[in-house]
Parts: sequence; C-alpha cells; structure tokens
Amino acid sequence: MTEPVTWVAGAGGLLGKAVMAELRLRSTPVRSVAVPWASPEAALEVLVGTAARLAAEGPWRLVWAAGAGVVATSQEVLDAEVDTFRRFLAAVAAAGTAPEALFLASSAGGVYAGSGQAPYDEETTPRPLAPYGHAKLAMEQAVRDFAASAASRAVIGRIANLYGPGQDLSKPQGLISQLCRAELQHKPLSIWVPLDTARDYLYVDDAARLSVAMLQRAAALPAGQVVTKIMTSGRAVTIASLLGELRNITKRRATVVLGSSPSARFQIVDLRFRSRVWTDLDALVTTGLPTGVNATYQDIAQALRVAG
Repeated sequence: MTEPVTWVAGAGGLLGKAVMAELRLRSTPVRSVAVPWASPEAALEVLVGTAARLAAEGPWRLVWAAGAGVVATSQEVLDAEVDTFRRFLAAVAAAGTAPEALFLASSAGGVYAGSGQAPYDEETTPRPLAPYGHAKLAMEQAVRDFAASAASRAVIGRIANLYGPGQDLSKPQGLISQLCRAELQHKPLSIWVPLDTARDYLYVDDAARLSVAMLQRAAALPAGQVVTKIMTSGRAVTIASLLGELRNITKRRATVVLGSSPSARFQIVDLRFRSRVWTDLDALVTTGLPTGVNATYQDIAQALRVAG
C-alpha cells in the first residue's frame, strides 16, 4: 500500500528542509509548494488550493514548519501568522479536504519561558513571557479545534533550541550559528544574557527524524485526538560550554561582548526540558553537541566562501 503524500509547509526553512530530506530518505511521497507568505490573502489562496488538490488525489498528511516569527518578532507579524494558520485549517475542515494527520512545529522555549522551575515536561503548565510564545499556544489551540471539527489527528512538537546547517542568519536567532559566523568573520558577537544561561540544543536532523516519526504515529491515533510532545536532546548546555566547543574546533578563543537588549527580559537562565510522551522516540536523537556544532561551523564556512 502506497504511503500518503506528505506536504511540508515551510519547506525552505531549517526544519522544513531537513524534514523534506528525511521523507525522501524514507521514500515517502513528499510535496512542497511556494507560498507568498508576505501577502496573507494570497498565501491563504495557495494553501487552501494545494490542500484541495492533494485531497483529490487521496489521503494526505501535513507538516507545518512554516513561520518567520522569533522571540523579537512584532505582535502584528505574529498575529498575521496565527490568523493565516487558523483560516487555513478552518477552510480545509469546512471543505472536507483536511489531512488525515498533521504535525505542528511549536516552541518549547516560547511556551515554557515563564513556567517556573526547570526542567519542564508536557505536564508543566505553559506560561509564555513573549508574544512569540503566546502565538505558538494560539496555533496549538487552532490545531486542537481543527482536529475535533475535521475528525483528523494531530501531533504538536514543542521543539527545544533548534540548530544546524542551513539556518537563516538574517534572523535574530540561532545562537550556535551566530557564534560560528562571528568566529569565521573574526568579529565579536554581542550576548545579551549571562554566560551560564542554559539551553537544550536539538540538532536539526534529529528533529526531522522525530517529526516524521511523530507524524506517522499520529496517523494511527483515533480521529480527533491530539498529542503534544516536547522534542529535546535532554542535555542542558551553557553559553560558556558552547564557546568551549567552538574553541575546540578553531583552536582559539571566541570573542563575545556582553551587553543588553530589550528582548533579554524574555530570556530566563535555565530552560531545561524532558519528555514524558512517546519516550521511545527519543532514541532518534543521536547527534552529540561537538558533532552538531562542527557540522554547523563547516556549513557556514562553506557558505561564506561561496559568497566570496
């Protein structure tokens, strides 16, 4: 029996590209579509039209890895992203063109930043500090409403700090990538938080394997059910430790400048995670930090060489 086609929305992003590669590695039928995200109405037309075409071919699945928002993104931009997502889900539910299973990429750091003492798990009550986290919770609720109305199934992946080759360096995110670029360009990087700030860094290929496995498992859930899982490496790493990993690669000390930023108020010192849901899937996380940081460093080095 042929596996249903999986559409990856946001296939050009860090996670989306890795999910596409993982699906192709598994010989799973996969689809990506260029979406004019800058125009909400045009984006919605493309999204709804694509869902209709896929549904006409048979059962299909969706990985939603789209979204330009980060912690520092404005409320207006975040509201537009959430609105587009809600309207898309409502449209496909009403038209009967919904996917049989959906994976939503959410943010563990975004939703748990104000939740008290770490480590956080799926039983921890989410308490975002920034509009970004509130937007992610709004999208999660949209998925639950959709699954109930469309008799679909869904899994929400609350992802720890994602990193790896191919991260968009134009965004104010991705500390590992930003550190690697600064080191390669021999420029100091401004750090807005203490060096003992601990984060859980999840390598993008591991996240992609988890995402695909979670989507496949979601497809076997009862209609209307939604499962939420934290996607984590299970290892807390401080900024000071990251600087040490870079020093091991470059054989010189990375230069950082401690400063301040308005967005620093959304950053807490300890963001450790653990998962209590589908824990057997955590064995798919296999990339150690030294390997992941080195792969990221080499990728950025190659990109800078190509750019001249």
